[in-house]
Amino acid sequence: MENKEQEEGLELMLKLDGQGLLPVVVQDCNTRDVLMLGYANEQALRTTFETGYATFYSRSRDEIWTKGLTSGNTLAIKDVRVDCDQDALIYLVEKTKGGACHTLKENGDARNSCFYRCVNSDFSLEFLEK
Repeated sequence: MENKEQEEGLELMLKLDGQGLLPVVVQDCNTRDVLMLGYANEQALRTTFETGYATFYSRSRDEIWTKGLTSGNTLAIKDVRVDCDQDALIYLVEKTKGGACHTLKENGDARNSCFYRCVNSDFSLEFLEK
């Protein structure tokens, strides 16, 4: 019965992994471009709703962080969606300025997305934007 309720019900019943996390795909609310992938725990999700800005759990730093607080490239939340079995989220966001990635283009601007390279059939990488 739990699966039916998770898949068809109106109660949020997140299925967190063994570390209390779930993946969050971040998409531009206008273009639907995928900007980044992060992870959230319950505290990060609560902070996202409380502040209105995309907030995540950093596995490497073991802390909650709101995207762009240092750089100014914050991501304003427009909608949060959960998948059918409630083990992944999508944050639909609007970029407040600049890009979404912490890496920079050659000209010093933030990249629009963390997914700025493609994998070729020979397993080499190619930049999508300059």
